[in-house]
Amino acid sequence: MTPESGVDWSGLLSWLHSLATPATLVELGVIAGCLGLSALLVRLARGPRARPGIWFGQRIFDGVLFPALALATVLVARWILHTTGGQGAFRIAVPVLTSLVAIRIGVRVLDAAFPRSRLVKVAERSISWIAWGAVVLWISGLMPVLIDALDSVSWKMGGAEVSVWSLIEGTFTAGAVLLVVLWLSSAIETWLLAGAPDGGGDLSLRKIAANATRALLVFVGLLLALSAAGIPLGALGVLGGAVGVGIGFGLQKLAANYVSGFVILAERSLRIGDTVRVDDFEGRITDIHTRYTVIRALNGRESIVPNEQLITQRIENASLSDPRIVLRTTVQVAYGTDLDALMPRLRATVAQVPRVLSDPMPGVLLSSFAADGLELAVMFWISDPENGEGNVRSDVNLAILRTLNEAGVPIPFPQRVVRQVSE
Repeated sequence: MTPESGVDWSGLLSWLHSLATPATLVELGVIAGCLGLSALLVRLARGPRARPGIWFGQRIFDGVLFPALALATVLVARWILHTTGGQGAFRIAVPVLTSLVAIRIGVRVLDAAFPRSRLVKVAERSISWIAWGAVVLWISGLMPVLIDALDSVSWKMGGAEVSVWSLIEGTFTAGAVLLVVLWLSSAIETWLLAGAPDGGGDLSLRKIAANATRALLVFVGLLLALSAAGIPLGALGVLGGAVGVGIGFGLQKLAANYVSGFVILAERSLRIGDTVRVDDFEGRITDIHTRYTVIRALNGRESIVPNEQLITQRIENASLSDPRIVLRTTVQVAYGTDLDALMPRLRATVAQVPRVLSDPMPGVLLSSFAADGLELAVMFWISDPENGEGNVRSDVNLAILRTLNEAGVPIPFPQRVVRQVSE
């Protein structure tokens, strides 16, 4: 210990000296073997059909399972080799792997709970800096000194002694509790939605259960986190009153959207997979969240619609009771065409087009006597509007054109007669 700094460097110096011993090379070899064994176990456990998730990640090394297995095997190896002396390499490996486990858990849980969120990247960097900083402090022996310094700064709060270290410790404990809760809610949501079909009422019911479970777990986890941080739950009465006032003045829209989300899922008036039209935007419902609904058009554009709007406004749902819809196209034929022979032939031709339903049968009607010819309205039914309407209408028009060419029926074009009056 130097009198100027008051920090005991003897442990760090002795550890640096132990790195030069042959026992350290043995420990490094054992640690490398533990890492290889962990990678092999993860590869065997993952299998060819395993889905990326919290445990495995996208690859073998970026999930939670690999650093957790590596830490467990290294701890077992350290316990076995403890009788032989020498702990130099293990002093680095254990805190490094512990920090890696903490980083992987935090990042993977946040990524699963909040997919495609920019805040996950910020949280990943923050967790990494905190974890690796703690490793440096632990290896250098400065961690106990820093804890004592932070614990010495204290003050009175509500009749209790509160220090800076207790607040930091409570914050980390609360964060760990929330991570566990988010992990459980994400696992339960994945399990609930795993066996659901791509659309329909079954998926909507599963979404209700998943959203309600997540809300309940987050609420319970928040209470546990506040209790772990040392905040008395009795003080939440004042906070609840403040939140109620905030909802009454500024957050009523947000609360209405959340309530509307559960109403939509419970009533099943709008289901995942339905084709709807909202404010001249037509598309297929791909997901229903507690606050908003995602509608994807056929051209790839997505609309984020607040749930309150789906409750209070008129919405056209083409798939509510019957997914079948009728489409219409028109064609003109020349005056003098034998319609009694042509119209049944057109009906049979349209009925053979893929995606066109045979029940109800397509219909061909004489809609009007146009200026240049007889206008025929061709109507047909489809049962999969989510696959597009323009493509099937184009197929029907091409089939009609081939039939008219085969029958020798001309399609009239506008004709104008110009008279020149001589004076």
